[in-house]
Amino acid sequence: MSEILLLTFLLVLMVVTGITALFARDLLASIIMFSAFSFFAVLSYLSLRAPDVAFTEAVVGVVSTTFFIVALKRTDRGSSR
Repeated sequence: MSEILLLTFLLVLMVVTGITALFARDLLASIIMFSAFSFFAVLSYLSLRAPDVAFTEAVVGVVSTTFFIVALKRTDRGSSR
């Protein structure tokens, strides 16, 4: 029963962070929400006893978050008119 509650809680957190990442006005905030989404996915895979999938998700989440932050730093974040 507690596993179902944990998975439900993680699913709710994933939905909230996913929607927040979609509607965030700041790109850095969107990247951070994407990283949090990936973290909650890792936790849900671990709770489902799939450590290989969780490890793969963790690696992909870290690499993609790093890539997005580096790309954001290299682009001009000024407002366009």
